[in-house]
Amino acid sequence: MAVLVGGLALVGAAFLLAWGAETAEKDVPQAFAIAVLAVLAVAPEYAVDALYAWQAGAGSSEAANLAVANMTGANRILIGLGWSGIAFFTIYLAKRTADPAVEYRSGFLADVVSLDRDIATEIMFLLVATTYAFFIPLSGGIGPLDTLFLVGLFLLYIFVAIRGGAGASEEHIGVPAYFHQYPKGPRIAVVLFGFVFSGVVIFTAVHPFAEGLEQLGLQYGIPKFFMIQWFAPLASESPELIVVAYLVNKARSTAGFNALISSKLNQWTLLIGTLAVVYSISAGAIGTLSFDSKQAAEIWITAAQSLFAIALLTDFEISIREAVVLLILFTTQVLTEFYVIQTYAGPTATTLSISILYAYTVVYAVLSVGLFVKRRESAHELLEHGVSNVRAAIGIGTGQTERAD
Repeated sequence: MAVLVGGLALVGAAFLLAWGAETAEKDVPQAFAIAVLAVLAVAPEYAVDALYAWQAGAGSSEAANLAVANMTGANRILIGLGWSGIAFFTIYLAKRTADPAVEYRSGFLADVVSLDRDIATEIMFLLVATTYAFFIPLSGGIGPLDTLFLVGLFLLYIFVAIRGGAGASEEHIGVPAYFHQYPKGPRIAVVLFGFVFSGVVIFTAVHPFAEGLEQLGLQYGIPKFFMIQWFAPLASESPELIVVAYLVNKARSTAGFNALISSKLNQWTLLIGTLAVVYSISAGAIGTLSFDSKQAAEIWITAAQSLFAIALLTDFEISIREAVVLLILFTTQVLTEFYVIQTYAGPTATTLSISILYAYTVVYAVLSVGLFVKRRESAHELLEHGVSNVRAAIGIGTGQTERAD
């Protein structure tokens, strides 16, 4: 019951946060709305991770491993289920919604969803964060330098997004559109209440939710690490996946995919970077959130999956075939590891599990390198576009659009 009620509370709080931020765009500068949305996108997931990082600072080495497990699970779910599932859903609905982003092509599972080329900036920043993530396990933990780099990268991304100037904003739909009709005073009151109430709900629900998952796993013979890594993130990631599916249903697949990519970037920078901050505050001194070799392997496979997903998007589209590969690699790894931990006990299960993670890391890496080589011209164009946007934002160059003109 704690898991059910706590999970529903986190899902509901995430919706309220998102709706509140979108409603606020009516009354605050767009730059502020972008910054708020970027931070709030990871709030429910961060709440669970922050709980374990805090416990780790209080002296629990197991909690440190749980924090990393939850973080890597959330990131892999977002790509393995989120990106692939939304691609399937978009193409499935396209004939009814006449979605202009969907292109039908001849060949086996060759239909594609085209992405907005303005997302090049997000993809480039995600590539930088992903490359850096490969080096995190080498130091044995997430420390102050990781925080400075990843949080700094996130702040630079927000700065570029603000200074770069987004295109014309799309008309809001659903709940935000409803609240936009309110007079200014009541509308601001609704936004503030949504933020405050959601924060209280998340703070209240996260502890019984996480503890309940651990107990539930033990009750049915499922290790707590597996429960925290895969089941907890499903609750925290579900709001944005539902919202994206809603956008796709309204033929706004480009906005939906942009939201998913931005969310991945936020989790891969802000979420990871602030874990060491929470740990240090709890410990009462600046320190490193240490983890074991199993979690090091989890970070490497998560980084490799992220690299593969970026390689798929270098040509600004994703096909059904590519989505199927993403889904198969994700599900087979999870199911194989689950079989191992259910069949074997103790050190044997851990050793086999790490071997599985390394094997899939190699597969992801090989596929990534092959795609980058095959699509090197597209990758060069993407990086050129992203670098141009960064240079324009900090005032040392002209943007891609201006140069094209």
